[in-house]
Amino acid sequence: MVPDSAKSGASEPEQYCWTEREAELLTVTLRLLQSHGYDRLTVDAVATEAKASKATMYRRWPSKADLVLAAFIEGTRESAVAPNTGSLREDLIAIGTSVAAHSREHASTMRAVLNEMSHSADLRAAMQDKFVRHRHTMMEEVLATAAARGEIGTDAINPEIWDVLPGYLVFRSLMSDRPPTDETVRMLVDEVVLPALQRTRT
Repeated sequence: MVPDSAKSGASEPEQYCWTEREAELLTVTLRLLQSHGYDRLTVDAVATEAKASKATMYRRWPSKADLVLAAFIEGTRESAVAPNTGSLREDLIAIGTSVAAHSREHASTMRAVLNEMSHSADLRAAMQDKFVRHRHTMMEEVLATAAARGEIGTDAINPEIWDVLPGYLVFRSLMSDRPPTDETVRMLVDEVVLPALQRTRT
């Protein structure tokens, strides 16, 4: 089970402290999602594939939406870890490259989660607490480190600026027939995000 500290919103990596068996079930879920899509996925199918009881599945994840969100979070776990290259530009490119790659890989899952969020306040709250907030914390850490190095001012630690990077890349992955590439990430960092952050330097 996820520890109480994770449920209350502890910082990464505690939120991902699944048991070995739970991690295995989430891996199977993600594989079936990518093969069959959200609509055709069933908790029963995951249980059968993973040789688990349905009671175990439903006790841990009360609904399919809960299971899919947990699988998505587990599948993108590495993207919640702040890079530390020694350069703000390289950190932003590392973040952007990771976001773009995961958005391309998990686009169908993300669409399904977003659709289910429109019907479930609990799922929206879980997404905010278990995914969005931890990404914000990671970006704040990267920018605070850059400010300490003198690359940007402390007033640059503003989500109105740095939300542009993941927001645009996810949008391109979900809503466009032109998924983001490494060149998309480089242009976004060099021409938009980094200049905006550095303009605030005092």
